[in-house]
Amino acid sequence: MKRYSGMILGGIGLVAVLLGMSSVYTVSETQQALVLQFGEPIRPVTEPGLHFKLPVQNIAYIDKRVLYLNLPEEEIITQDRKRLIVDAFARWRIVDPLRFYQSLTNQTIARLRLQPILASNVRQVLGARDFAAVLSGERADMMVQIRNGMNAETPDFGIEFIDVRIRRADLPPENSLAIYQRMQQERFQEASEFRAVGERISLEIRSAADRDATIIVAEATRESEIMRGEGEAERARVFAAAFGRDPDFFAFYRSMKAYEVALRGDNTTIVLSPNSEFFRYFGDDTP
Repeated sequence: MKRYSGMILGGIGLVAVLLGMSSVYTVSETQQALVLQFGEPIRPVTEPGLHFKLPVQNIAYIDKRVLYLNLPEEEIITQDRKRLIVDAFARWRIVDPLRFYQSLTNQTIARLRLQPILASNVRQVLGARDFAAVLSGERADMMVQIRNGMNAETPDFGIEFIDVRIRRADLPPENSLAIYQRMQQERFQEASEFRAVGERISLEIRSAADRDATIIVAEATRESEIMRGEGEAERARVFAAAFGRDPDFFAFYRSMKAYEVALRGDNTTIVLSPNSEFFRYFGDDTP
């Protein structure tokens, strides 16, 4: 009898230990908990530490940290009809675990529900701007609009979107190639225009230089002709004065110059009459 009583007390003690262990649970600082009874949420637990529950109740742990929602690459048509490939992501957190569990249950389902909302807001905000605005400093304002739009669409999900970021916003590869080729053609056209302008300026400079050179040469020629004429006139005046002062000496001098020119060289042959005036100074009867 005593043996059976001991076994019963031991069984009761074991059950009490098991019930006590199943009535205690802990919540870490990065988590928040939701107490479930028969699958239905009873109350949220947001404070970390040791907590108690009924043995028939279960605990669903929900992340308290900031979570990331990645958006697959989306093709956006901007206001000026430009195609963009956008890679974006959002940061969010669970602020009401009870609402979150009732509406989305877990993070896997949450991501499936939230990705279309993110894509829709990205298309709506970026599609209302032109291509240049998307790539400018206005992008920060667009991110705020997308975040506010997502928060406005998810008030019953127990979550809060902190911010939205765009990793990359590029043109499709075929558009990028076309733009590159167009820019290359524009650069070639600008280079051709610069060359044409340079050639025109070069021709103008060369023409001006040739014109100035022609003018300078003409003026120099004119001045040299004037000086030559003046020199010839002075020479003629000096000769005339000398001829008038001593005609015989002037005639002798002119003949000597004529001999010098006519008899230059070793093979000079002149056929003249011996009585020619040209040889007047070679005879014995020279005056």
